[in-house]
Amino acid sequence: MATETDAARDRVLAARAALGEELEVLEASVRTAVDVPAKIRRSPGKAAAIAGGTAFVVLGGPKRAYRRGKRAIFGAPAPLPASLLPDEVEKAIRELGDDGTKVRGTLERDFAAYAKQAQRDRAGVRTLLLLTVARPFLTGATNAVTKWLFRTDDEGFQARLQQIRDRAARTSHDETKPSVDDDLGSASGL
Repeated sequence: MATETDAARDRVLAARAALGEELEVLEASVRTAVDVPAKIRRSPGKAAAIAGGTAFVVLGGPKRAYRRGKRAIFGAPAPLPASLLPDEVEKAIRELGDDGTKVRGTLERDFAAYAKQAQRDRAGVRTLLLLTVARPFLTGATNAVTKWLFRTDDEGFQARLQQIRDRAARTSHDETKPSVDDDLGSASGL
Protein backbone atom coordinates (compact mmCIF):
# COMPACT_ATOMS: atom_id res chain seq x y z
CA MET A 1 0.00 0.00 0.00
CA ALA A 2 2.83 2.37 0.84
CA THR A 3 4.48 1.80 -2.55
CA GLU A 4 1.23 2.67 -4.30
CA THR A 5 0.98 5.89 -2.30
CA ASP A 6 4.62 6.73 -3.00
CA ALA A 7 4.09 6.12 -6.73
CA ALA A 8 1.01 8.37 -6.74
CA ARG A 9 2.94 11.05 -4.87
CA ASP A 10 5.78 10.81 -7.40
CA ARG A 11 3.29 11.17 -10.28
CA VAL A 12 1.73 14.24 -8.66
CA LEU A 13 5.15 15.80 -8.11
CA ALA A 14 6.14 15.07 -11.71
CA ALA A 15 2.88 16.57 -12.98
CA ARG A 16 3.41 19.65 -10.80
CA ALA A 17 6.94 20.07 -12.17
CA ALA A 18 5.68 19.67 -15.76
CA LEU A 19 2.93 22.22 -15.10
CA GLY A 20 5.50 24.66 -13.71
CA GLU A 21 7.62 24.19 -16.82
CA GLU A 22 4.62 24.75 -19.11
CA LEU A 23 3.65 27.89 -17.20
CA GLU A 24 7.17 29.26 -17.58
CA VAL A 25 7.10 28.57 -21.32
CA LEU A 26 3.63 30.14 -21.65
CA GLU A 27 4.64 33.25 -19.71
CA ALA A 28 7.79 33.68 -21.79
CA SER A 29 5.82 33.25 -25.01
CA VAL A 30 3.19 35.83 -24.02
CA ARG A 31 5.76 38.35 -22.80
CA THR A 32 7.74 37.98 -26.02
CA ALA A 33 4.62 38.32 -28.18
CA VAL A 34 3.48 41.58 -26.58
CA ASP A 35 6.91 43.19 -26.31
CA VAL A 36 6.34 45.60 -29.21
CA PRO A 37 9.21 48.00 -28.36
CA ALA A 38 11.70 45.12 -28.58
CA LYS A 39 10.28 44.13 -31.97
CA ILE A 40 10.66 47.71 -33.18
CA ARG A 41 14.29 47.79 -31.97
CA ARG A 42 15.06 44.48 -33.71
CA SER A 43 13.53 45.48 -37.05
CA PRO A 44 12.84 49.21 -37.32
CA GLY A 45 12.36 48.99 -41.09
CA LYS A 46 9.39 46.66 -40.76
CA ALA A 47 7.89 48.80 -38.02
CA ALA A 48 8.28 51.94 -40.14
CA ALA A 49 6.71 50.16 -43.13
CA ILE A 50 3.75 49.05 -41.02
CA ALA A 51 3.26 52.55 -39.60
CA GLY A 52 3.58 54.13 -43.05
CA GLY A 53 1.17 51.66 -44.64
CA THR A 54 -1.36 52.20 -41.88
CA ALA A 55 -1.09 55.98 -42.22
CA PHE A 56 -1.45 55.67 -46.02
CA VAL A 57 -4.70 53.72 -45.66
CA VAL A 58 -6.12 55.84 -42.82
CA LEU A 59 -5.41 59.15 -44.55
CA GLY A 60 -7.17 58.05 -47.74
CA GLY A 61 -4.10 57.28 -49.83
CA PRO A 62 -5.70 54.51 -51.90
CA LYS A 63 -8.56 56.81 -52.93
CA ARG A 64 -6.13 59.58 -53.90
CA ALA A 65 -3.93 57.16 -55.82
CA TYR A 66 -6.99 55.82 -57.66
CA ARG A 67 -8.09 59.35 -58.63
CA ARG A 68 -4.60 60.31 -59.83
CA GLY A 69 -4.30 57.09 -61.82
CA LYS A 70 -7.71 57.65 -63.39
CA ARG A 71 -6.79 61.23 -64.26
CA ALA A 72 -3.46 60.10 -65.75
CA ILE A 73 -5.15 57.45 -67.92
CA PHE A 74 -8.37 59.20 -68.96
CA GLY A 75 -7.33 62.84 -68.59
CA ALA A 76 -8.92 65.62 -66.57
CA PRO A 77 -12.72 65.55 -66.31
CA ALA A 78 -14.70 68.00 -68.41
CA PRO A 79 -15.68 71.20 -66.59
CA LEU A 80 -19.24 71.58 -65.38
CA PRO A 81 -21.62 73.45 -67.70
CA ALA A 82 -22.65 77.03 -66.90
CA SER A 83 -26.31 76.03 -66.72
CA LEU A 84 -27.38 72.66 -65.41
CA LEU A 85 -30.83 72.70 -67.06
CA PRO A 86 -31.44 72.09 -70.79
CA ASP A 87 -32.67 75.00 -72.89
CA GLU A 88 -36.14 73.47 -73.36
CA VAL A 89 -36.66 73.25 -69.59
CA GLU A 90 -35.47 76.85 -69.15
CA LYS A 91 -37.96 77.99 -71.82
CA ALA A 92 -40.82 76.07 -70.19
CA ILE A 93 -40.04 77.58 -66.80
CA ARG A 94 -39.94 81.13 -68.23
CA GLU A 95 -43.36 80.62 -69.80
CA LEU A 96 -44.94 79.79 -66.41
CA GLY A 97 -45.06 83.46 -65.43
CA ASP A 98 -45.24 84.54 -61.75
CA ASP A 99 -45.19 80.99 -60.36
CA GLY A 100 -42.00 80.32 -62.31
CA THR A 101 -39.69 80.90 -59.36
CA LYS A 102 -41.60 78.43 -57.23
CA VAL A 103 -41.67 75.88 -60.05
CA ARG A 104 -38.00 76.51 -60.77
CA GLY A 105 -37.09 76.03 -57.11
CA THR A 106 -39.07 72.79 -56.96
CA LEU A 107 -37.48 71.51 -60.17
CA GLU A 108 -33.99 72.41 -58.99
CA ARG A 109 -34.50 70.75 -55.60
CA ASP A 110 -35.90 67.60 -57.22
CA PHE A 111 -33.09 67.53 -59.75
CA ALA A 112 -30.50 68.08 -57.03
CA ALA A 113 -31.98 65.19 -55.02
CA TYR A 114 -31.95 63.01 -58.15
CA ALA A 115 -28.35 63.95 -58.95
CA LYS A 116 -27.25 63.25 -55.38
CA GLN A 117 -28.97 59.84 -55.38
CA ALA A 118 -27.48 58.95 -58.78
CA GLN A 119 -24.02 59.93 -57.49
CA ARG A 120 -24.50 57.69 -54.43
CA ASP A 121 -25.56 54.82 -56.67
CA ARG A 122 -22.51 55.25 -58.92
CA ALA A 123 -20.21 55.60 -55.90
CA GLY A 124 -21.73 52.47 -54.37
CA VAL A 125 -20.96 50.43 -57.49
CA ARG A 126 -17.40 51.85 -57.68
CA THR A 127 -16.83 51.16 -54.01
CA LEU A 128 -18.18 47.64 -54.36
CA LEU A 129 -15.89 46.92 -57.31
CA LEU A 130 -12.89 48.48 -55.57
CA LEU A 131 -13.52 46.51 -52.40
CA THR A 132 -13.95 43.32 -54.37
CA VAL A 133 -10.53 43.84 -55.90
CA ALA A 134 -8.78 45.36 -52.88
CA ARG A 135 -10.22 43.18 -50.11
CA PRO A 136 -7.90 40.18 -50.70
CA PHE A 137 -4.86 42.47 -50.67
CA LEU A 138 -5.99 44.30 -47.53
CA THR A 139 -6.83 41.03 -45.78
CA GLY A 140 -3.44 39.57 -46.64
CA ALA A 141 -1.64 42.70 -45.47
CA THR A 142 -3.63 42.79 -42.22
CA ASN A 143 -2.88 39.12 -41.56
CA ALA A 144 0.83 39.62 -42.25
CA VAL A 145 1.02 42.63 -39.92
CA THR A 146 -0.86 40.79 -37.18
CA LYS A 147 1.35 37.73 -37.48
CA TRP A 148 4.51 39.85 -37.40
CA LEU A 149 3.30 41.90 -34.45
CA PHE A 150 2.32 38.93 -32.26
CA ARG A 151 4.88 36.33 -33.32
CA THR A 152 7.42 35.00 -30.87
CA ASP A 153 10.90 34.92 -32.25
CA ASP A 154 13.22 32.27 -30.82
CA GLU A 155 15.91 34.69 -29.61
CA GLY A 156 13.51 36.86 -27.60
CA PHE A 157 11.60 33.82 -26.38
CA GLN A 158 14.73 32.07 -25.06
CA ALA A 159 15.86 35.27 -23.30
CA ARG A 160 12.44 35.70 -21.64
CA LEU A 161 12.32 32.04 -20.67
CA GLN A 162 15.74 32.31 -19.02
CA GLN A 163 14.63 35.44 -17.11
CA ILE A 164 11.53 33.65 -15.83
CA ARG A 165 13.50 30.57 -14.81
CA ASP A 166 16.07 32.74 -13.00
CA ARG A 167 13.27 34.54 -11.18
CA ALA A 168 11.65 31.22 -10.23
CA ALA A 169 15.01 29.91 -8.99
CA ARG A 170 15.56 33.06 -6.89
CA THR A 171 12.02 32.78 -5.47
CA SER A 172 12.43 29.13 -4.55
CA HIS A 173 15.91 29.84 -3.13
CA ASP A 174 14.51 32.69 -1.01
CA GLU A 175 11.71 30.44 0.32
CA THR A 176 14.11 27.67 1.40
CA LYS A 177 16.68 30.05 2.95
CA PRO A 178 16.10 30.51 6.71
CA SER A 179 15.23 34.02 7.72
CA VAL A 180 17.20 36.13 10.22
CA ASP A 181 14.40 35.79 12.80
CA ASP A 182 14.63 31.98 12.56
CA ASP A 183 18.37 32.12 13.18
CA LEU A 184 17.95 34.42 16.18
CA GLY A 185 15.10 32.33 17.56
CA SER A 186 17.07 29.10 17.34
CA ALA A 187 20.16 30.72 18.88
CA SER A 188 18.25 32.02 21.87
CA GLY A 189 16.59 28.66 22.40
CA LEU A 190 13.06 29.82 21.69
